[in-house]
Amino acid sequence: MATDLSLPQHLEGLRTALVSFVRYADRAGLRAAVPTTPDWTVRRLVAHQGMVHRWAAEILRGEPADPDRYQREGQSAPDPLEWLRDGAIELAQAITEAPDDLEALVFLNDAPPARRFWARRQCHETTMHAVDALSAALGRQPRAADTWITDEVALDGIDELLTGFLTRTTSRLRSDEPLTIAVRPEGSAVGWQVAVSADPAVTTRTPDADADVVLAGSPVALYLTLWNRSDEITALESFADMWRDGAQISW
Repeated sequence: MATDLSLPQHLEGLRTALVSFVRYADRAGLRAAVPTTPDWTVRRLVAHQGMVHRWAAEILRGEPADPDRYQREGQSAPDPLEWLRDGAIELAQAITEAPDDLEALVFLNDAPPARRFWARRQCHETTMHAVDALSAALGRQPRAADTWITDEVALDGIDELLTGFLTRTTSRLRSDEPLTIAVRPEGSAVGWQVAVSADPAVTTRTPDADADVVLAGSPVALYLTLWNRSDEITALESFADMWRDGAQISW
């Protein structure tokens, strides 16, 4: 069960995130600070996201990728939000035109095939950075009620983080004392248990497992909190430093 969402659903998630990103970035202003990504301005956030879209499109097309060039373009673009839109359109076109049996880079555990992987990855990449733009407009970390995110997208994004990112050998989520974390979204039949130790985390999909810590809340609140964009789920505070450092996803 790499993902329950269809390709059109991931593309729609990408589209709605891009619309929200542009709205909130424009509202905040390019010089505004971004509370959820300290030391970043909205301008840097836009440049980063536009770079990632173009980089992913090149991978999908099998072309040499030059992310540094795109980062510079984003920093100097006369209309950075239009530049951001152009990159998202290019990405969506690359996903749409890619064959189902595409052979391309896939870098997460338990990943779907390459075309589906990149649609899913960029749906959540863009959603999280749109949340960053929202935080700049709000001047604080957002809550679930502040966002446009659906439960379906949130559950899929939780799954990608817990099974795809955190179980990799490169993940920094480790603990000398073993710890189990249950993630239980309200109103959903799905759930996860994450076993954290000195080795890479092991995640199982199970809604009712016993655990040392139980994180429960709405799917969107869990999505934002687990991706380090909100503090809405207060049960995470007991090991917040470990999670913030170990579950931080960076370029």
